[in-house]
Amino acid sequence: MATATRAEPELLGHPTGLFNLFFSEMWERFSYYGMRALLVLYMIKGFLGYSDGNAYKIYGAYTMLVYMTPFFGGMLADRLLGARRAVLLGGMLMAAGHLLMGFESELPFFVALGLLIAGNGFFKPNISTMVGALYKDGDPRRDSGFTIFYIGINLGAAMAPLLCGYVGETYGWHHGFRLATIGMLVGLAVFYVPTRVAQVLILGGALVTALSMVGMQFLQATPLLLWLVNGFVALALAAAGIISFLALGRGGLPDGAGAPPDLAKLKAPIMGVPTEYAVYLGAALGVPVFAALVWSTLTVQIVPDAVLAGLEGDGAIAVVRELVSMASTPAGLLLVLTGLAAAIYLFVESVRAPKIERERLWVVMVMMIFSMLFWAFFEQAGSSINNFTDRNVDRVAEARVLQSSDVGQTIRLTMNQEQLGYRNGDQLITLDVLDKAKADGKVEVDWKVDADDVGMGVGGSEVPASTFQSANPIFILLFGLAFSAMWGWLGKRSLEPNTPIKFGLALLQLAAGFGVLWWASVNADARGMVGPIWLLLAYLLHTTGELCLSPVGLSMVTRLSPTRLVSTAMGAWFLATAFSNLLAAVVAVLTGVEHGGGGGGGVPVPAETVHVYGGVFGNVAIATLVATVAMFVLSPLLAYWAHPEAPHDVPASPGH
Repeated sequence: MATATRAEPELLGHPTGLFNLFFSEMWERFSYYGMRALLVLYMIKGFLGYSDGNAYKIYGAYTMLVYMTPFFGGMLADRLLGARRAVLLGGMLMAAGHLLMGFESELPFFVALGLLIAGNGFFKPNISTMVGALYKDGDPRRDSGFTIFYIGINLGAAMAPLLCGYVGETYGWHHGFRLATIGMLVGLAVFYVPTRVAQVLILGGALVTALSMVGMQFLQATPLLLWLVNGFVALALAAAGIISFLALGRGGLPDGAGAPPDLAKLKAPIMGVPTEYAVYLGAALGVPVFAALVWSTLTVQIVPDAVLAGLEGDGAIAVVRELVSMASTPAGLLLVLTGLAAAIYLFVESVRAPKIERERLWVVMVMMIFSMLFWAFFEQAGSSINNFTDRNVDRVAEARVLQSSDVGQTIRLTMNQEQLGYRNGDQLITLDVLDKAKADGKVEVDWKVDADDVGMGVGGSEVPASTFQSANPIFILLFGLAFSAMWGWLGKRSLEPNTPIKFGLALLQLAAGFGVLWWASVNADARGMVGPIWLLLAYLLHTTGELCLSPVGLSMVTRLSPTRLVSTAMGAWFLATAFSNLLAAVVAVLTGVEHGGGGGGGVPVPAETVHVYGGVFGNVAIATLVATVAMFVLSPLLAYWAHPEAPHDVPASPGH
């Protein structure tokens, strides 16, 4: 990977190429998080009709493979393609995957997941590496540059639930997935087309999308909170579009950014086929393999059932049982073998390296373990916390509450979440009943009010569950620059905590967030419902923890890894996140309740599910606190091994 060797045009103190990468990654993340916001809900409520457990397993297999493939994509970019070609290939595969998600058939569904897995492997590590390559070794702006880039990621992630999630839950799943497709295509175009055309796409796309986010609020009675949220994200998007338009007016990505390391080697034939096209063919052949790996999660298990039966029990035993179960699927076994290979490869490279390079690589590898634990719990947002929001978070601002004077009357009402757990005559209103009524367009019913209905909310508007997934990225938009400025302010006074301490603070705040969810579940109302303020507070704590870990983690990998290994190390960083998603699936499965299509029972009323979620969230808080203590204990040694005073690449010498 070529690094910056001459002065490049700048805006706001950063290379203008950063703003090009900002928007390309923003739209890619819009597509990814748009699909993520809907995926678990779609598998459970859509045509597949999966149980909670099966949906979590598919989601876990998909997400762990999504983060496994960047290890290979990083190596191929380092050795053959270069980052620019890798990003283009990944973007095209992902666009095709999002498009296929719009078809309600099982085969296209799994092929779509295969395309997304393969595409992400090429896209994700290499666009991050290109950000690092914009800055010279030792450039103090690198951390703040990654923070700005991270804001772009989260602007896309904030838009996704508000647009894809809202449209998918309200007008049909396939419409939400098609919006994600459009986002991916725009991101690909911004990266590929000439700078002047990219300017038009960036500004035009930002303004049109911002206007759409505000305009769609007129289509139905929308709570004030959604008006404020959509308005804030729309303003942030418009501002980012204008700033990036001005930045690209001074120039885009440097001409050599992301170029192949050896063009002659890339064009050399392998069995009569140029190496470049052989890589493309291999990527295409990998798609059905990945699709089959995800599908086999439900059909193939290497460890015999008798072994799993011997692990029956609660607490730690249940975690071990589910971990063995997930790791014994073809996808899980592949991840375990790949992880072992990657760990051995990096360890061997570290042993062969000079002392400073060796110890820096050890820092990267140790930090990967703590990052893995952080994301394993953080990623509950797309699975168990998403279902908790759907089932146990009060998302309705009711128009009024039934009083004792209403008893005996028959009223016409539009059913929403407020009716969960109540009976209309002999019919108990569960989430399954409510979802079917929405799908059939029969939510308006005559309701005979009896004494048990006093206190039930009536009317109002319901916020889709997926919309709450925008809370985390919105908090990042609000506090991301503040954290960047805070680190800078502390750094000038020699008070800035080192990276291991920042990781410890991240884990501490993550533990506090799950502690909040546990507290809210324990203190739920009689119906088993939790106020949305608790969910938002938990997301806030998770976000401030994320800001202490993720941007500085990406920067750490590019800063401490030797140039010859930087994309490989970045791929390994995402590979560790793949293990996080395997662990995340294990945790999520522990919150599963019976549902049609696999369990046969249906979702119980909120009062019966709230303590299931609360118990798991409480255990997660305790486990995260243990990891926090371990991180703080190790931080002095890790800070020493980082050798902050030494240059990036240290030549070997007898003294090393």
